[in-house]
Amino acid sequence: MIKEVIVVEGKDDIAKVKSAIECECIATNGFAYGKKFINILKKIDRERGIIIFTDPDYQGEKIRRELKKLFPNAKHAFLSQEKALKDGDIGIENANKEDIIEAISKVRPTMIEKEEIFTVKDMIANNLANGNGAKYRREQLGNILGIGYANSKTFLERLNAFGVTKEEFIDALKRIDNNAR
Repeated sequence: MIKEVIVVEGKDDIAKVKSAIECECIATNGFAYGKKFINILKKIDRERGIIIFTDPDYQGEKIRRELKKLFPNAKHAFLSQEKALKDGDIGIENANKEDIIEAISKVRPTMIEKEEIFTVKDMIANNLANGNGAKYRREQLGNILGIGYANSKTFLERLNAFGVTKEEFIDALKRIDNNAR
């Protein structure tokens, strides 16, 4: 069983995650959460820790950003939109068990003292920003590293905030380049 409690958006997400992994989950119910829910999360965070695992859509990312501000020590799990898509609906509840297990296995803590390992120059030099195919490469790299897809600015922030090493970065880029051949 996973020590941390997994924070998802809804009851269908809870059912899907619990069918894949032995864990405890709690739902934000979208943006309907309030002070009472935040106080419950604070207690859980102190006692067990939390993993934020929101949908890979605009609202899910907005909830993640809000929770990240309130819980800077929270861990984060990410799922790509393609792995969470079913009949035009994007959500954790649509993912298969293997993809959920993989996302949780790649959980990365947010580093408290953020080290600026990666720069805009790294993003441009590796065709992750301002170039043809940059969006696709960020998506692939985010999946491999377990930090999710984001625009180039947010992706750079995640590379530095989630403790990705230069070695992991280079190895993941090699995997992308080898798969493109």
